[in-house]
Amino acid sequence: MDLKIITGDNKNVAAAIARSIGIEEPVVITGKDLLAISPEALKQQVKKTHIFAETEPQQKERIVLALKQHYSVAYMGDGINDVAAIHAADVGITVENAVDVAREAADFVLLEKDLAVLADGIREGRKTFANTLKYLFISTGATFGNMCSVAAASLILPFLPMLPKQILLTNFLSDFPFLMVSTDNVDKGQLAHPGKWELKLIRNYMLVFGIHSSIFDLATFSTLFYFLQAKEAVFQTGWFIESVISELCIVFIVRTHQHFFKSRPGKYLLIFSVLALVLTLLIPYLPIARDIGLVPLPLPYLGAMLLIVLVYIGTADLLKVWFFKRFQPV
Repeated sequence: MDLKIITGDNKNVAAAIARSIGIEEPVVITGKDLLAISPEALKQQVKKTHIFAETEPQQKERIVLALKQHYSVAYMGDGINDVAAIHAADVGITVENAVDVAREAADFVLLEKDLAVLADGIREGRKTFANTLKYLFISTGATFGNMCSVAAASLILPFLPMLPKQILLTNFLSDFPFLMVSTDNVDKGQLAHPGKWELKLIRNYMLVFGIHSSIFDLATFSTLFYFLQAKEAVFQTGWFIESVISELCIVFIVRTHQHFFKSRPGKYLLIFSVLALVLTLLIPYLPIARDIGLVPLPLPYLGAMLLIVLVYIGTADLLKVWFFKRFQPV
């Protein structure tokens, strides 16, 4: 993040203010200098210039447009001479007591006399963006993986791997804690840099983690059907438990770019996930289980499902760290 001063004031006054806020040896260009600089030259000059002093309103707009060739630009001003620049910037900012036209042109009007609210707003925006991506990563990876798994299982199983009402219950139990993703903590490393909307990254994640999820789903199918020779109801119960628990766990894997045990999740996300986990393990033993098509799972079967989930968590965490280093290096 770079700070530039664009002002109509005297260059010496602007330089003194720049030094007082920590800009050492500021590079200054005046409005008179700008008259002799071509548009192409200005695009390069703005990167190494700290202060643009003694400028006219149209020159402020010209400077902002040149800065936009290299940066996302937020411009703050409160006078009529700032309106063109406020309008040209990616984000226009003014204050409550600014002139009417400046407030109308601005995207944000500060109601407090404290620039710290800008930093708070940037931090909150980055947090919201990071949590939005978490939900997209979880949804796309899980949906793609389950779709492939069910398609493959339907070719080899003599019965449905999961009944429609079981699928709906799976979605409810897994999506219930996902509502709390919006309140989740975000790592300091992610807050230090602006996030970028990259469809290619989401696509790559969907493919990599969807395939990873499908591999473990197929391992679950093979374990239940071939090794444990589970009947229909037991098979469906086993996959129901494995599917829900793995989806509950994957949110704690994806929510951070580092190993999951190094990052503290949000309180509500953790509480709701634990509640969903307990419900998942209890439902097959409740009276309503028969109506859903679930049955109590024998301990060897339950142990096998939990072992698969543990291996899934470990490999997913390692894969996650590799993925973000490979496709989204900081």
